[in-house]
Amino acid sequence: MLPPEAKKKMQGWIRSRHLICSGNFFVFETVDYGAMDRFCECVAALGGSVVSVDPVDKIWMGDHRQVILYRARASLHTPCHTLKQYWIKYGGFRSRFDIHP
Repeated sequence: MLPPEAKKKMQGWIRSRHLICSGNFFVFETVDYGAMDRFCECVAALGGSVVSVDPVDKIWMGDHRQVILYRARASLHTPCHTLKQYWIKYGGFRSRFDIHP
């Protein structure tokens, strides 16, 4: 994956609140493990590294189905990336899967 394409995907995840910034790390949460693989590819394309990928919780989707929520932490310490500024402008402090009010 090329860096411009990876940056656009990550900006989309910021707007949809799947990707948030927490300290020096970017935290990505999803119920789709395929999206987790794409996130790892994007981080690698931008010169960063994935620190951890963990199953966090099971959440209900509807009345009869539970899915696993995955959380990945990534470090992007490249001097020229602007994702943190993009997150400040368009992102939030809570992900879309945050259950606390």
